[in-house]
Order: sequence, then C-alpha cells, then structure tokens
Amino acid sequence: MILALRRNPLEIWSKAHYEQPILMGNTILGERAVVNEPAAVRRIFLDNSANYRKDALQLRVLGLGLGNGLLTVDGEDWRAQRRALAPLFSARQIPAFAPAMHRVAVAAVARLAPKREGRVVDVSVEMARVTLEMLEQTLFSQGLGRDASEFQVAMTRYFDTIGRIDPLDLLGAPQFLPRFGRLRGRGALEFFARAVDNIIGARKSLLASGAGAPNDILTLLLAAQDPETGKGISEDDVRANIVTFIGAGHETTANALTWTLYLLSQAPDWRARVEAEIDAHFDPANVEGFAEALPVTKAVLEEALRLYPPAAMLSREAIGPDVLAGRRIRAGTVVTVSPFLLHRHRLLWKDPDAFDPERFLGANRDSIDRYAYIPFGAGPRVCIGMGFAMLEMMAVLGHLLRAFRFDLAPGHPVSPVARVTLRPAHGMKMILRRRQGAAM
Repeated sequence: MILALRRNPLEIWSKAHYEQPILMGNTILGERAVVNEPAAVRRIFLDNSANYRKDALQLRVLGLGLGNGLLTVDGEDWRAQRRALAPLFSARQIPAFAPAMHRVAVAAVARLAPKREGRVVDVSVEMARVTLEMLEQTLFSQGLGRDASEFQVAMTRYFDTIGRIDPLDLLGAPQFLPRFGRLRGRGALEFFARAVDNIIGARKSLLASGAGAPNDILTLLLAAQDPETGKGISEDDVRANIVTFIGAGHETTANALTWTLYLLSQAPDWRARVEAEIDAHFDPANVEGFAEALPVTKAVLEEALRLYPPAAMLSREAIGPDVLAGRRIRAGTVVTVSPFLLHRHRLLWKDPDAFDPERFLGANRDSIDRYAYIPFGAGPRVCIGMGFAMLEMMAVLGHLLRAFRFDLAPGHPVSPVARVTLRPAHGMKMILRRRQGAAM
C-alpha cells in the first residue's frame, strides 16, 4: 500500500471501492473510511463540515509548496481569507476577465498554426503554457517575471517530487527526518519563492511610482479586506495565495483541457457535434454569454471533469464521532472522498467508465445528485476559482476546436497519475491538424 501510494495513489482502489457506499478498516496508517454515498459526502463537506478538518498527511504534502494559502489553511484563518478573496471571483467580476482569456486563446492558435501539418505535439505541455499565459493576462497583468517554460519546468519538478507521497509522511515520522523527494524538490520551492517576491515587488514599485494599478487579481489581492473585520490579507498570505493560484490554478485547468482533447479524439461523433456547435455559435465578441451558447461543448468538458477530476482525492480527519452511510465514525478517523471513485461508482452512474456527455445535457444534468459529482469540491470549501476556470476552459476549447483537430498519436500510452492533481503520466502526444476551411 505504501509503495502504491508513493507510485500512484489511484492504484490502491479495489473493485469493492467502486461498488460499496462506504468501506472502513484499520490500516498501518490508522483507521480509515472511504465514502461514496452522496448524502454522506454532503454531511462531510456541508452539513457537518465543522467536524472534519484537513488531515495531517494532506497538509504535509501540500503545505511545503503552497504555504498557508486558501487551499491549505484551516479554521478561522481560512474563513477570513475566503471572505476577503470571494469578491475576486464573484459572478460580477469574472466576466471582466473574458476579453483577456480570448486574447490568450487566439495567441495559442496563432502559435500552433505554423506547425507542420500532422506534427505531433505534447498537448499537456501546450495547455500548461496556455493556462500560464492566462494567469499573466488576468491575475498578474504585469507578467510573472519569468518565461512560462521556467514555470512549467519548476511545476513539473514540484509535482514529481514534493507532490508525491513520501513513506516517512505516511508513517508519521518526525519532520526533522529528511525526505528524499523534498530534497529533490527544493530547487522548485526556491524558484517559486523568488518569482513570487519579484511579482509582489514589481507591483509595489508600480504603486509607489503613482502609476495606476492594473485591474487584475494581484491588485485585488493586495487590496482585499475581510468584510467582517476590515483587515487586509498579510503579505505572507498574499504570497501563499499567489503560489496557490499559479500552482493549483493553472495545473488543474491545463490537465482538464488535456483530458478533454484526449477524450474527444476517442469519440469522433461527439467531436463532430462540438465542432458543428462551435462553428455555428461560438462568438468571442459575446463576452457575457459565449459559454451559454455552447451547451454540447460544456457537457463534453463536464464529462471530462467527471472521468478525470482535477483533484483525485480529498481527505478529512473527524474531530469528533459521527455516523456516515450508516457506519459509526470515531474521532481521529481519516475520511477519504475520492472524486475519481465517486464519479465512476457503480451505484451512482450508468456505464460509469464510458465517455458520455449526454449525462450533462438537458434534464439529464438535473438528475445528477449534487454530491455525486464534485470536480471542484463541495460545501464551503468548494473551489473559489470554479467559475473562472470554467469560463477560461470554454474560451480555450472554442478557439482551439474551431481551428484544429487533435488525434492521439499512435502507440502513445495514456494513464492518469495522481500527483496532487490528476495528470497524464506520460504527457499527451497528439497529432495536430488544421480543420478544413476553419477560421484561424
């Protein structure tokens, strides 16, 4: 089990995990419960969320790179940050970023267009670059202070080293004992620290000069205040949240786009429907409603998020006793809700391993239990950037699929691996072809 968790946590799930509403047992890691019943998922993340805190292992894995940002902080500190940051991703604020999203997507099409017809590209790398450029245009409009490729290299090193579960962490070994993965990932952490300090320093210098502040998320972050207390966010927390937005934000979105393009390459009928819809209804000038004009494209994206959710595992530690799915939960039990399991569970989905976007069209969408489908989490800690990410992904898909067709390179192995986020283990090599008569 320890070796599987180190190699790829998805490997620990047995057939029973995909068929039972809850499985419990004592392991070498302590008492564990794996929950797949929607009512119990709701209780963990919403109805009794105060009883479930982030567990120590999760915080050890995430905390080194992300610090005390919104993703890792807990309790009242989390509530204060969430209140302060909520206006940055409000329904009113998000559409203001749409023009920048379209500019980045248009630039991505222009960058890919000169490539030789039929050339093989690693779509996972291309999508990572696109989402990093999105950050530059929307969150940090002065730029990231580094070439996007440097961030990609550092991010890959982070997820492949510190993002992997270390056996010493699993066994609860003292923090002073060296972890090999952390030593290998130290360079990535140092890179992020320098880059973030430069980003904040450049913005402070701009403000000190009397120049107008760009209307981006960094400006909003520096000016954010808790509406209940009026207190701003400390510089350490600003720094931690910048790393969170760059790391977790761009990585999850890039992976979701990669998995979507892969799944479309395996489903010609759905790809044809998406292409027809985009050709007929995709209008980048319609900033407010372009996503709503593409219900089939959105359903494809939602189905990709079902099969390959950005975060494959969510875990919480029970502070006090509880009852979940008819089973008694003792204080200290680590409760795992895996979106990867939940979204493929035999009791919840028909043909759960099949790619079928019809699930998310019309009345079918309304029949899905809210707590059977949680690609962005659930409850008070649902991903704050969910609306931002969905708009961004719809813009990218609209532009890319209007111009190109992507086919999986023959012989390329495709398998998901959980490294904080759900990534393609071997990248995603795809053949790039221009669509005949497509607008560029």
